[in-house]
Amino acid sequence: MGKPTIADLAKAAGVSATTVSHAFSGRRYVDPETRKRIEALAEAIGYRPNHRARRLRTGGAGSIALVSSMPFAVAAGPSRLGFLMEIAAAAAVTAFSRGISLCLVPPLGPRDSLDALEVDGAIVVEPELDDPVLDFFFDRGVEVVSIGRAPGRDSLPFVDLQSGATAHLLLDHLLEGGGRVGLITGLQRRNSYIEMEAVYAERVAQAGLSAIAIRVDERGGEQAAAAAAERLLRDDPTISALCVPVDAFATGVLDAAGIVGRTVPHDLRLATRYDGMRARLATPPLTAVDLHLDQVAAAAVDLLLARLGQLDPAPTIVSPPSLVLRASSVLPSR
Repeated sequence: MGKPTIADLAKAAGVSATTVSHAFSGRRYVDPETRKRIEALAEAIGYRPNHRARRLRTGGAGSIALVSSMPFAVAAGPSRLGFLMEIAAAAAVTAFSRGISLCLVPPLGPRDSLDALEVDGAIVVEPELDDPVLDFFFDRGVEVVSIGRAPGRDSLPFVDLQSGATAHLLLDHLLEGGGRVGLITGLQRRNSYIEMEAVYAERVAQAGLSAIAIRVDERGGEQAAAAAAERLLRDDPTISALCVPVDAFATGVLDAAGIVGRTVPHDLRLATRYDGMRARLATPPLTAVDLHLDQVAAAAVDLLLARLGQLDPAPTIVSPPSLVLRASSVLPSR
């Protein structure tokens, strides 16, 4: 039998893992009798609180983690300078200014393990439905916040990525250009995909158009998107524009357009969500959205530290997303 975890102790005591954490850290009130029962059970099963709980007893935290279940194929980008890395850089600066170190955990595969990770709190970037990364931290009583709403976990504190507003920006722009607009999102159920799909269904219905929406597995990255887009464009030559929120998928669509003889933007207008290196370096450059990720990352760090009791809770203020028009969706004036 392995070393008892905080989840084992919580089950034995009939309380939540959070209550066990508070009983050892002293940073939240726990009924004295409940605390004694937890301590006695901990002794009986051989559970020992780790250094994280001892630091929290004095009101301090030493390190936090930034984690994502997104594969490198979509999260990292060229030279691994993508969506996740931009968030990490900004979060590290904010954490350092608060006297906290930030540990960047690389996107995890199905066989990877977090068991050796010892942190006081965690920021999970765009968790998916039933995300195992969240379960790992919950089972250990680690405080967690997310960047982007966590599907199915309404009680989890989060910094809003304003996915609905972003969807409206992209789709309104593409629909204004006329013709049929299609959508390519990720197979995984992340909130940004869910909100994008909902706004898309609403907007094409309002425009009296039929929906053309497909999903691509994130793990396939650019190549999987290129293959799916090639099939889509061959099967339906009436498509005049594609909204492709994942920038790796969008660059794959550019490849597919070339294979089927569709010139961007003359024969196919294209827009993506994240205004990163992929969007800027593509040929032609991709219309995208400034998500103000520096503000998002700073807000997430401060939200987590507030949850850990090291900062006074304060409303997180992030600028509204703004559309960055580029050649992939704008037809040259005659």
